[in-house]
Amino acid sequence: MNNEFTFTIKSIAFDENYNPSENTRITTNFANLARGNKRQENLRNALKMIDDRFNTLAHWDNPKGDRYAVELEIISVEMDIEGNGNTFPVIEILKTNIVDQKTNERIEGIVGNNFSSYVRDYDFSVLLLEHNRNKTGFDTPDNFGDLHGNIFKSFVNSTAYKDNFNKPPVICLSVSSKNTYHRTGYQHPVLGFEYQQNEDSMTDRYFQKMGLQARYFMPKNSVAPLAFYFAGDLINDYTNLELISTISTMETFQKIYRPEIYNANSVAGKEYQPDLKNQDYTLTQIVYDREERSQLAIEQGKFTEEHFIKPYQTVLEQWSAHYVL
Repeated sequence: MNNEFTFTIKSIAFDENYNPSENTRITTNFANLARGNKRQENLRNALKMIDDRFNTLAHWDNPKGDRYAVELEIISVEMDIEGNGNTFPVIEILKTNIVDQKTNERIEGIVGNNFSSYVRDYDFSVLLLEHNRNKTGFDTPDNFGDLHGNIFKSFVNSTAYKDNFNKPPVICLSVSSKNTYHRTGYQHPVLGFEYQQNEDSMTDRYFQKMGLQARYFMPKNSVAPLAFYFAGDLINDYTNLELISTISTMETFQKIYRPEIYNANSVAGKEYQPDLKNQDYTLTQIVYDREERSQLAIEQGKFTEEHFIKPYQTVLEQWSAHYVL
């Protein structure tokens, strides 16, 4: 049995001309924007929102608020299980790059940000639903998330990752609507007010198996905290500009996809519970079909079961059971 799978990294620019490839998970945030008759307008508006938010946060030595632009790359990761060149798309993340238009310098940002995974679709949209079908309560199967977590850790520790990226990934997601968040006394100059939650969410536990821990921050002029998942030291491992690139990118996506939380007309207080049923919010001018996305997640989970989980089940289970960093 192959003890270490081989990963291949592909990169494509996410700009107003972006078209999702056939291999891209179409539930991915950025792919969903690039569809329909308003695709180019959607993309242009989203990218403008990202740049504007970046310049608002990076306000020093930036009197006109136009010094920086953010360039985004979609990083697609494929895994070769048998070593014969046949690959399966396992992970899709975003890489930020910062352009300083005053000095013409291009500054590397953070890799991670958005996170998409076919195996996660399988876990949440197929395995979890089947496990809880006809049950009165709700729980997770044994070893839930183990395989996915080990694939992610294997990728981050791979030669392919280290050859392409200098720092560990940071993934930024919406906070959980099932949890309550309490503001602490800590305020970071860029990340803003830190919040802590009353208990771990299912997403937190899933990401812990990927080797990632969470902290929650509400940046200046935001209305709700964001969840940051990282492996090292979020505060000291990354520069302010790197952190701003993640905030501006992912807060923009969340305003589009979770306007009830991130485009709400009231700001999170010292104690805060996100509410997806909140009616007091503003819609962006960007078209997004959330219902379609949920249906596609199930389709893609079944695709993963058919083309990845079932054909390689024995190999994957043996590998994951013995996987050690």
